Amino acid sequence: MGGEDPGPKGRRVTRNRPVPKVSAEDAAFVRGLVIHEDGKVIVFNKPSGLAVQGGGGVAQSLDDLLAAFAKSNGKRPRLVHRLDQGTSGVMITARTQPAAAFLSEEFASRRTEKTYLALVRGGLPASDEGALDAPLVKVAEAGRPRMIAAKPDRKGAQAAVTHWRILSRAGDAALVEARPETGRMHQIRAHLSIAGMPILGDWLYGAGAQGAPRLMLHAAKLSVRHPDGMEMRFDAPLPEDFRQLAEKLGLQSGL
Repeated sequence: MGGEDPGPKGRRVTRNRPVPKVSAEDAAFVRGLVIHEDGKVIVFNKPSGLAVQGGGGVAQSLDDLLAAFAKSNGKRPRLVHRLDQGTSGVMITARTQPAAAFLSEEFASRRTEKTYLALVRGGLPASDEGALDAPLVKVAEAGRPRMIAAKPDRKGAQAAVTHWRILSRAGDAALVEARPETGRMHQIRAHLSIAGMPILGDWLYGAGAQGAPRLMLHAAKLSVRHPDGMEMRFDAPLPEDFRQLAEKLGLQSGL
């Protein structure tokens, strides 16, 4: 979500599928990503480059690696939302079907709060904060789906709102905090590009590798209600390559 694809609904994650075998090395890798674990949820700090789901030539995905947490009956944690492959940061999964249904509804009903950090470059606005209220529609270009701005009455157009704040700026570069109100595919990426400040390393909405070797978008915080009812907030520290590029650009992250 949050500029990423919306997650699967609870009713769609209950299908029985073969549980992939996970090597000891891969199991250690995915367990090293855990930032919170209890009987109903597991929260990860997903690295950039790790796909959330398989398909489309993906060799390894977080969904496959969740088999490392499978119970003796073969049931494994379920995805309830998504991040793009290039996006790093907080991802929550459900350990049980009831927890998956609960969390999926929390995301669908916009009761979660997501905070992203992005390194951008372009025609920065004079203001340090604002909201991008621009409906988006999915189109296919050269077989690749992407989101473009659309009139509200266009067929397939989806309302999309992203609140943003510039935390630091240096010339035409900035560190931006983005808080998506809605959860459309690629929402933050598309909105910041439409605003004239595409995310560095974004091959679809920006200049790609000319700006950075990978997408500089990080899901830093997630506030969500736990299936047991309590409000919880999870934080993922900035990846080192993100922090180093921010410093190289003269941006003060303070994070």
